[in-house]
Amino acid sequence: MFYYELREGDDDVFAELLLAREDEMYPEPFFELVQSIRHRVQDTFTQGTLIEAIAEELEQDHEFIAISDERLTASVNVSTADADNFLGSLEPDEDDETDESDESEGADYRGIFVDFPGDDTRPN
Repeated sequence: MFYYELREGDDDVFAELLLAREDEMYPEPFFELVQSIRHRVQDTFTQGTLIEAIAEELEQDHEFIAISDERLTASVNVSTADADNFLGSLEPDEDDETDESDESEGADYRGIFVDFPGDDTRPN
């Protein structure tokens, strides 16, 4: 199995998507293929991101498998502290469900809110 990555964004905010393929494709032909798909779909894609649109075509027409959250079998949180090791839920929280009347529906952005602990001992 061979693995590939698509990245989209800038230095501050970006998204990445992993792909797998049984047959190896060298980096240069992979780049050229991605660019040809990008040129074709960049003005008309309906997926949430450009890389999702490219990945969908790579999956449909070029024998790639997009590694998405929907394909996960398990998610494990790992930490040096025993209490922080657990099997994560793959089901969306009820709080994450969007209401039909949500004003942000159809918005051309995605947001994420993160509450970081005030502990300055972690470098990341």
